[in-house]
Amino acid sequence: MSPESNIERVVPVMVPMPAERPYSYGVPVGMHIEPGSIVRVPLGPREVAGVVWDGEGELVPASKLRRISHVFDCPPLPAEMRKFIDWVANYTVSPPGMVARMALRAPAAFDPEPPVEGIRLTGLQPDRLTPARRRVLELAENGQAWTRSGLAHAAGVSSSVIDGLIEQGVFEHIDLPAQPVVAQPDPGFGRAQLTPEQEAVAARLREKVGQGGYSATLLDGVTGSGKTEVYFEAVAAALEQGRQVLILLPEIALTQAFLDRFHDRFGARPAEWHSDLAPRKREKVWRQVAEGQVRVVAGARSALFLPFSELGLIVVDEEHDPAYKQEDRVFYNARDMSVVRARIGNFPVILASATPSLESRVNAEQGRYERLVLPVRFAQVAMPDIRAIDMRRSPPQPGGFISPALLEAISQTLARKEQTLLFLNRRGYAPLTLCRVCGHRFQCENCSSWLVEHRFRKQLVCHHCGHHEPRPEACPECGTLDHLVPCGPGVERIAEEIDHHFPDARTIILSSDLIGGVKRLRLELEAIANGEADIVVGTQLVAKGHNFPGMTLVGIIDADLGLSNGDPRAAERTFQLLHQVTGRAGRTGLKSTGLIQTYQPEHPVMKALVSGDAEAFYAREVEERRRAGLPPFGRLASIIVSAGTKPEAEGYARELRRAAAHAPEIDVLGPAEAPMAMVAGRHRFRLLLHASRRADIQSYIRAWTARAPKPRGSVRVQIDIDPQSFL
Repeated sequence: MSPESNIERVVPVMVPMPAERPYSYGVPVGMHIEPGSIVRVPLGPREVAGVVWDGEGELVPASKLRRISHVFDCPPLPAEMRKFIDWVANYTVSPPGMVARMALRAPAAFDPEPPVEGIRLTGLQPDRLTPARRRVLELAENGQAWTRSGLAHAAGVSSSVIDGLIEQGVFEHIDLPAQPVVAQPDPGFGRAQLTPEQEAVAARLREKVGQGGYSATLLDGVTGSGKTEVYFEAVAAALEQGRQVLILLPEIALTQAFLDRFHDRFGARPAEWHSDLAPRKREKVWRQVAEGQVRVVAGARSALFLPFSELGLIVVDEEHDPAYKQEDRVFYNARDMSVVRARIGNFPVILASATPSLESRVNAEQGRYERLVLPVRFAQVAMPDIRAIDMRRSPPQPGGFISPALLEAISQTLARKEQTLLFLNRRGYAPLTLCRVCGHRFQCENCSSWLVEHRFRKQLVCHHCGHHEPRPEACPECGTLDHLVPCGPGVERIAEEIDHHFPDARTIILSSDLIGGVKRLRLELEAIANGEADIVVGTQLVAKGHNFPGMTLVGIIDADLGLSNGDPRAAERTFQLLHQVTGRAGRTGLKSTGLIQTYQPEHPVMKALVSGDAEAFYAREVEERRRAGLPPFGRLASIIVSAGTKPEAEGYARELRRAAAHAPEIDVLGPAEAPMAMVAGRHRFRLLLHASRRADIQSYIRAWTARAPKPRGSVRVQIDIDPQSFL
């Protein structure tokens, strides 16, 4: 570079936008930067934060080269994280700038937190010593620094007493470092008494952490077997080695019980990371993770992109859970990316579940993972007795949805003063409302889905785009009054039926969209655990590892619900969900029962649940997937084309299909209208790629989309490698 330019060198900077590669920027003379430095750079008419990337910047004409304007006082993004971002971008066929954006989600944290104003004794004495002043001086006499308000509160005096002592020079002002967001965990604090089976598995996990290096372990334990206490021993081992730990949970905002268990074991809570965290708290967590002050994070899938400085262990709890799949902007599965992150960082990863995903089971069988099994519940507590209720032979009363056999079991459970859980994976009161006179059905104006009645809120709601409208008294089509009827049950309707049969029972509904949000859910989960409810009616969030000591009966209202949606994982997911739900019963040793209402008692999923023979079910599913060449024995990728109008979406989808080249191990299917043909006002068409395990599906898609005409108008194209949803 010429001396006149006042630029020392050119470096690549990754900016958080849909950029396929880093942009080149000049480094002003005297500015110190290194790969990973977080900087502010001009981009068009504005300035954005970016990360100095690896390699050399491209040669750019001096007239076009723009300079880095600022270097943030922030630890650089570690080399492992930069490599991970590149890997995720390559695998998911996403712009690396959009992946980098997930690691830069707390821009206010790029500068250090300002120090807190504190006070400390100087050694001078006040002119007179009142009882209030004496209490203050006794608290501060060891030389410890305090905040002004903190010392006043601890001494039980007003702030004016502290101000008077400051004016007399008894206290001096000092700067205190920012408060840590959580206390430091103590690996030796509350070590649990493990059973011999648990101790053997825990010893193996501690050994892996102690050895260092990459390893992947599938911790497969029945519900109530103590998987959490076992992997806590691996967490303790990592902390003893001075490493940071990430624990991924599918529903972190709902897992108050997990946070309490962690506190009981380590004497402090982990830092939380999830979408319900207040912005200021997110910024503090991000910064203190980068600086190494936070040693353990318990978070949702996005926590995988926190800038850990010394990460040494990842635990993925409930590793089978579909919530680990992100289906927005960058489509990725946090479970799979956790394994990649561990391999890049050369440290262990633990995948824990009572119902492991088929992919993880096959990886264990093929030697990629080590499988450690906890086959019995803690203290030899018996598993619930699972039975199927054939709804063809024991139908509910007209207008009802609960069979006589289940009602009788609920009555007996109430008589014993024990708790019942009724599970239906359908929110609201009814999934469809129609007019009995003209047949009008209430459909979302933006999506190809019915509006769900939420009777508590007196609203008809779309669960795909959020559209809602008041439930009318008259049919908007024919104008007839009082002839709108609900079709099918949601949890609110089941609770209404329970109130009819058991009016004196204390009933609680657990659903993610109830008024009051996460705070209310946490309070209600605590109330259930404390025995303050007799009957719980809930959706799938009740399957998330909660411990309800008094629960001895679980009733599945509609076990067939997930089996008819065209998803190749439908049987696996139904088995996992129902197994997890029935596992809520009898966790403290009381005799327990699970009753499954089904019209298909002969279905392999129902047979596996009733017999308890999970191994036979998995073996059958593995063989079916192998024959069909479906994951994990083949590869799938989905391409969704959406647009503001149906002709636009369909037209571009067909253009894209014509641009697909022939490949010997890749089949391109479609385009076809997606099952959810319209979402949020956008019409959708889908192409599906089915390939062998050997096929380089990412390179094929890149070459294909490069050949195809560029999307025009409102057309958008989304690429989903390893799709989990087929809607």
